[in-house]
Amino acid sequence: MSERAVLAGGCFWGMQDLIRKLPGVEATRVGYTGGDVPNATYRNHGTHAEGIEIIFDPARISYRQILEVFFQIHDPSTLNRQGNDVGMSYRSAIYYVDEAQKQTALDTIADVDASGLWPGKVVTEVEPVGAFWEAEPEHQDYLERFPNGYTCHYPRPGWVLPRRDAAE
Repeated sequence: MSERAVLAGGCFWGMQDLIRKLPGVEATRVGYTGGDVPNATYRNHGTHAEGIEIIFDPARISYRQILEVFFQIHDPSTLNRQGNDVGMSYRSAIYYVDEAQKQTALDTIADVDASGLWPGKVVTEVEPVGAFWEAEPEHQDYLERFPNGYTCHYPRPGWVLPRRDAAE
């Protein structure tokens, strides 16, 4: 049975392009989440972050593994910023769907902070999931349609967290 994850880590194009390729990720869509405007759009999204909704098969990829990639492809130590993108729309956030995801998020953040791999302490928000407003069609699958399009997300091979035991 599939599970859902909702993350924000800067411009949603780059996040979608990298996360969609993970084995066990069944579907992704980009949109606006974590804010105050109903029916958010690109031109009117208030305090929402640019986010990604991920549908995944937990038998093939764990929520923890998704979070490990999330923390490798963006800098979680910059407040309201990723690369040249600045503002609340580009904040780092994890929107958990249940208490198990919340605990996994908090544990992963503690491991990221303890790793010393990032330039500063994690500023990623951890909040319950709310409404997810799907972005306009031109934002969906953007980097598949425009392979040389703008992105500030990339894998950082040296920023890999030590693997936790399966029992943890």
